[in-house]
Amino acid sequence: MKYLITGGAGFIGSNLVRYILDKGHDAVVLDNFSTGKWENLTGILDKITLVKGDVRDRETVDRAVEGVTAVFHEAAVGSVPRSVKEPSFAHSNNVNGTVNVLEAVRAAGIKRIVFAASSSAYGDQPVSPKTETMNPMPISPYAANKIACEMYMQAYHAAYGLETLCLRYFNVFGPRQDPFGAYAAVIPAFVSNILHNQKPQVFGDGEQTRDFCYIENVCSANWLAANAPAANCNGKPMNIACSSAVSLNQILGKLKLLMNSGIAAEYLPERTGDIKHSLADISLAKKMISYEPLVYFDEGLERAIHWYTENLK
Repeated sequence: MKYLITGGAGFIGSNLVRYILDKGHDAVVLDNFSTGKWENLTGILDKITLVKGDVRDRETVDRAVEGVTAVFHEAAVGSVPRSVKEPSFAHSNNVNGTVNVLEAVRAAGIKRIVFAASSSAYGDQPVSPKTETMNPMPISPYAANKIACEMYMQAYHAAYGLETLCLRYFNVFGPRQDPFGAYAAVIPAFVSNILHNQKPQVFGDGEQTRDFCYIENVCSANWLAANAPAANCNGKPMNIACSSAVSLNQILGKLKLLMNSGIAAEYLPERTGDIKHSLADISLAKKMISYEPLVYFDEGLERAIHWYTENLK
């Protein structure tokens, strides 16, 4: 079978592409390389069909969906701070782009689309763990984008019978996650800082917690979603995480120990739109797609350190 991965040159997308290839299936990658990287496709360019272009361009998306079994829609402007700085740009890419993909999927007669939703939908509400029955409380344009896309997934199921699934990723980390740039994710940024003897930067007091989810778990969840019973594919969101919260200060402590470093962090003011605490209830994903975490935080952190140590030399 053949699968389309939008944003397939990005961190999550490129790992998912490899996962699908390892399953023995064909992969089509659609990416405009605005944040995706050619090096993320190193070693597999001759094994995939690459469509270079933007999810907002209908002709490009129509070309990408030709003959595919299902679509994994990962393409997005994935930064909360950038969405705060450029809300119209984020909306255009994340919402308009998603509707464009849905329209192309519908026109091509493809039955199933798996959407990369986000735990940012819960906002900063104090109840923990987060369950899908909670009302969304977005505190950033990015979160609002992702919630709007969930609604579109549900609407296209109701109106057109598309089999849609929304996977609310909690903080995904692992190989190929960009450690550089103004909006770099925290774990690769910390590891890179320590490798280069630079102070890791922490926004806030470091006591904010996240339900960090190693990339292999996310790839597995996507595959399970692509093969879930049609009756469970109604666009309703489900959490993908490990049900375990870790603070940024705890991560720094683990990294110092694992990387034999005594370097101290630099603490900076909190960023607008950032969430203080995030912990997931994953019982719905277990029920709907038989999801189970395969790699928990400590093992995932060791794997990530190994990959970055080998690739950032």
